[in-house]
Amino acid sequence: MIPALARIRVPSTLRWGIGLAFATALISGLSIYVNGFAVRQVPDAAVFTTLKNGVAAIALLALVAATIRPAAVRAIRPRSWVRLAVIGVVGGSLPFLLFFGGLSIASAASAAFIHKTLFIWVAVLAVPFLGERLGWLQLGALGALLAGQAALLSPAGMAWGLGETMIAAATLLWAVETVIAKRVLADVPAPVVGAARLGFGMVVLAGYLVAAGKLGVLAVLAVEGWRWALLTGLLLFGYVGTWYAALKRAPASAVTAILVLGAPVTAVLQSLTTGTAPAVPAIAGHALLLAGAGVVALRVVRWPSPGRARA
Repeated sequence: MIPALARIRVPSTLRWGIGLAFATALISGLSIYVNGFAVRQVPDAAVFTTLKNGVAAIALLALVAATIRPAAVRAIRPRSWVRLAVIGVVGGSLPFLLFFGGLSIASAASAAFIHKTLFIWVAVLAVPFLGERLGWLQLGALGALLAGQAALLSPAGMAWGLGETMIAAATLLWAVETVIAKRVLADVPAPVVGAARLGFGMVVLAGYLVAAGKLGVLAVLAVEGWRWALLTGLLLFGYVGTWYAALKRAPASAVTAILVLGAPVTAVLQSLTTGTAPAVPAIAGHALLLAGAGVVALRVVRWPSPGRARA
């Protein structure tokens, strides 16, 4: 542990949680944009996922070593370690394999829409399993987010098949992971949860590469591929770090709703690259996303649920 870093503490307040959720959305939007270039440099999606997850896992382990006292890690209860291992499977490995495998055979429009419904499934699970309450204002905001996502899609490209089923399964697993992580974060520091998610997940991903006979891809991977894996891995480190820090401080339903704002961030970057403005339906969709996420954030901060202190 590095004492100077250990003394740096992010306030454990609701406002900070919402702010960190917006930071996560910003990193997510940037990551999606960068991954679009990076995935072309690595010939296999599973290998690419394993490499960038490995970089992020190492960075998170370094963060844990620098900021968390060893006694705090040793104090983690066996039951929590079991849950951390589950998070590694249902959040840090299996859904990645399902998602990228499904993405290779699914329609682009269907894949985008299914994945972006994560906030809906987290909200559905958060009510019975986390005791979160969704008022009419927040339900309306979630509806606006769903409508905004629909406005960004081309109905002509919608389809359903094995690929879409795999992506739906991955999305549901990530929703389950969010609920489990929210419970674990009550007793375990956020950097430890993030490191465990990717660390345990790496064991599964590495095992998959061995079983599938794909380790040979690493031997022929060009330097450019390693550079992109490093860049995307560092972005994933920032995403996971801010994600769990936000989830520790704010309701799971709100954090995942705000995460949808990654889409407008990606759209802005793409527009700057191509020099073309989005179509009118896309602009309307992004406006709905901004409005919906803004209402969710305002609702949670200004009118927190009973029993939650204002920040």
